[in-house]
Amino acid sequence: MSLPAVRAVRERFRTAEIVALARPWVADLYACERAVDRVMPFECAGGLRDFGAKWKLAERLREEHFDWAILLPNSFEAALIARLAAIPRRVGYARDRRGWLLTDPIQPPEPGDIPRHQRFYYLELLRRSGLLERLPGSTSIRMESSDQAAAAGITRLRDVRLEPPVIGVSPGAAYGNAKRWLPERFAEAARHLARTRGASVALFGSAGERGLCENVAACIGSAAPVHNFAGETSLRQFIEAAAACRVFLTNDSGAMHIASALGVPTVAIFGATDDTATGPAGPLVRVIREPVECSPCLLRECPIDHRCMTSVAASRVVAAADELWRESEQ
Repeated sequence: MSLPAVRAVRERFRTAEIVALARPWVADLYACERAVDRVMPFECAGGLRDFGAKWKLAERLREEHFDWAILLPNSFEAALIARLAAIPRRVGYARDRRGWLLTDPIQPPEPGDIPRHQRFYYLELLRRSGLLERLPGSTSIRMESSDQAAAAGITRLRDVRLEPPVIGVSPGAAYGNAKRWLPERFAEAARHLARTRGASVALFGSAGERGLCENVAACIGSAAPVHNFAGETSLRQFIEAAAACRVFLTNDSGAMHIASALGVPTVAIFGATDDTATGPAGPLVRVIREPVECSPCLLRECPIDHRCMTSVAASRVVAAADELWRESEQ
C-alpha cells in the first residue's frame, strides 16, 4: 500500500538516489520496485528496545549523507533514528509524540479529509508536505515486472509437480484468528475450482501457519495436486509463485495485497477488518463479506460466534473466482 507514495517520491525527485530502509520481511517488495535504487535492512528490535543497534544504524545512515527522510511509519523510533542520523529534512506525521524530532511535522488527516484506503494516507503525507501537488486519481495498485515474476514462478511450481493452471490459497492472517475464514471452506472452494477447471492448488503461509495449510491440504485430499509452501518461501519466492497463479483465494493479509497488486484475480474474504481501509486495490479483485451487525470490529479474536466468517459460504467464493477467471480471459 506504500508503493503509490514511493512512486510519487520518484516522480518528484527523478534524478535522486532513493533508498528504502525496510524490515527484512518486506525488503524484497522494495527490491522489486524500479522507483527504489537500493534497499537497506532495518533489523533492530521494534519500539525502544535494542537501542545500541538503532544507534549503529543511525551511524550508517549518517555516513550516507542523505538529504531527506520521508517517514511512512507513524512510529517514534522511525523519527528518532532519522534524527540521530542527522538527516537535514525529516518529514512525517506528527504522531506518537514525535513531532519535535521532525523538521516537517505534518498534521494527520481527520476522518473524511481523504479517501479511507491506507494508500491515500501515505500519499496525503506527501501532499501536505508540499512534495505532491494533488492525490492521484488511479484506483489500483500494481507491482512491476509481474510477467517476469510469473515466468520464474511457473518454474518453481513445476519443480513441486504443480502444473498450470494453479489456484493459490492463503488461509492464514497475521493479525489474529478473527480475520480467518474457515480452513475447511477454503478447501471446499479450492477443491471445487480445481475439479471444474482442471487445476492444481498451491498453499501459502508463514512457518507458523504450516499446520493450518496442512489441514487445508488434507481436506482437499486427492481432488487435485496440492503443495504446501507454508514456511518454504522467501518473500521474493512467494511473489514469483503468486504471480504464476491463475486465481488467488485469501483472507485479509499481506499475501492478499501482493496477489492483487500482481494482477492475479484475487478473492478476499473479510470479516473483522474494514475492506474500505485495507482492502485489495489491484485491477481484478472481489471482496466477499457478510453484512453482520458487529463487523468490522477490528478485534484479533471474536468474543462471540465468529458470524462474519461462518456466514460466508464456499459457493460465494467459488462464484466470485469463476467470475474473475472469465473476466481475466477477455
